[in-house]
Amino acid sequence: MIVTNLFAQEQPKSTNFSEEKNVLKVNALSLLIGTGSIFYERKLNDMFSAQMGAAYLSYTFGDTKFTGLILTPEVKLYVKKNAIDGFYLAPYLRYQRFNLTVENEGMPNDEATYSNLGGGLSIGRQWIFNSGFTLDFFFGGHYGSGKVSGNNSSGEDFETERFEGFRPRVGLALGFAF
Repeated sequence: MIVTNLFAQEQPKSTNFSEEKNVLKVNALSLLIGTGSIFYERKLNDMFSAQMGAAYLSYTFGDTKFTGLILTPEVKLYVKKNAIDGFYLAPYLRYQRFNLTVENEGMPNDEATYSNLGGGLSIGRQWIFNSGFTLDFFFGGHYGSGKVSGNNSSGEDFETERFEGFRPRVGLALGFAF
């Protein structure tokens, strides 16, 4: 009995039920495009969790500089009744509001506000390890449509097409479950 206990290894965490109810994580892939993105996920029951994502974007596409906030609420359906540790489907909404600036030599800068509303569906897999470390990989599709309002003295269009229509959604979030 003593010898058996000396060589016993720590058992992996059960994949059927997670004791943790909360996850706080950062999307590592979004950092590559100048977006700071953080998610808070809360287990609602064995099948569902709710997640709120908040991001700040500061990036230049073409001549247009975008700075602003992105909010992404979503509901995750864990297909094997193992919320928050397993495979999931996640319908979501996304609201984006950016300040747009185009610098014009010898003229006032063009400035505007861009608001976009969209949504989509993600498929993913989240792992929670014994230490509480969390890894969440997801991908899916997103459709969004927006509106620009503001001062455009040069007559050129703001480059908002990167946020319009159908786009892929991919992420790799790292965090901690508690």
